[in-house]
Amino acid sequence: MGEQNHASRDRHLFEPGPKRILALDGGGTRGIISIAFLERIEKLLRESTGDPDVRLCDYFDLIGGTSTGAIIGSALALGMSAKEVKELYFDLAPRIFVSSLWRIRYLRSRFDAAALSRELDRIIGDRALDTTDLLTGYCVVTKRVDTGSPWIMSNNPGSPYWETPPDEGHLGNRHYRLASLIRASTAAPTYFDPESLPIGDNIRHGLFIDGGVSPYNNPTIALLMLSQLKAFKLCWPANPDDLKIVSIGTGTHRKRMSSNRQWSILDTFTVAIPSLRTVIDDAELQSLMLMQWLGDCPQRWWINSKIVEMPDDRAPHGPLFRFFRYDMRLEQEWFKEQLGLHVETGLLNRIRELDEVSSMPMSYEIACKVAEQQVRPEDWTWPERTKPRVA
Repeated sequence: MGEQNHASRDRHLFEPGPKRILALDGGGTRGIISIAFLERIEKLLRESTGDPDVRLCDYFDLIGGTSTGAIIGSALALGMSAKEVKELYFDLAPRIFVSSLWRIRYLRSRFDAAALSRELDRIIGDRALDTTDLLTGYCVVTKRVDTGSPWIMSNNPGSPYWETPPDEGHLGNRHYRLASLIRASTAAPTYFDPESLPIGDNIRHGLFIDGGVSPYNNPTIALLMLSQLKAFKLCWPANPDDLKIVSIGTGTHRKRMSSNRQWSILDTFTVAIPSLRTVIDDAELQSLMLMQWLGDCPQRWWINSKIVEMPDDRAPHGPLFRFFRYDMRLEQEWFKEQLGLHVETGLLNRIRELDEVSSMPMSYEIACKVAEQQVRPEDWTWPERTKPRVA
């Protein structure tokens, strides 16, 4: 059974043929928005194949995520259906986003990291990154803050640092606990405490925080590099017929601050946190711009007022992949234009929060409507090869 399941992972990673990447953004409780799109994709794949048991781990050869995207991605790679992930998410969020009067904002993390760890252990257990239960390629993004370097960890056995060297100078990636890696990827500053992970020599540890505090809260570029760079030994074909990349967001909005006041030194801290968050947004926008430039992108997203949707911009040597981005803008004007929907301002503000459990049902309901519009049946046929279901 174990050998069969490793064969599934290795077939996805190393066998020739068209390859497909699924990249899942971070976003806390707004991950429920991503799940609505995933349900729509899985439904269309099942209709296309006529097989009601098709799951996203059958279709995608590499599933990667940051923060909440790492949780969702791991569940998919472990063989859960999108519906099962939705049920898991609605059950999980109220257990971990529990506020306490003892946790004073900015003096302590807002939520108990131990509760998050317990829930991840309950779901994932002691599986390592090399577990045979991961039925396809899987990647998790975190940030080692003591060295200032993003860690892009995958179950690709050809990747650097996969094995522990003879001198045991570092712990091989294959041995890291999957639950611990995901916990590290979700350690958002001010929300959860950092996670300490062993590095090597049986004593050295690294300190890790949320992968969103890097250029890869949207992990699309990181996954593209993993599929192309020779160091990772995959080197998948780069053309629109053979490489499909799907990026799913958790809702975006432009963060604004008032400028009609005199700022003082007392405002420094209250400005610092929102400013750092806009850096994450800038990195996500840069990723989206690059992917639309480098790929064949049937549905283009508005970037900014200077270049708009880049309708006529193409990479000099032609597109390297086919690219789809699914997301929704958490703006009143966008909802009115796209859905003819008015979302009350107070509810919209709650939906924008990363830890607002009460807004999840409405976020999901709206996202399902957006998914019906954006995820088109013609983009989700499965003609390239027979579905290779592995028991």
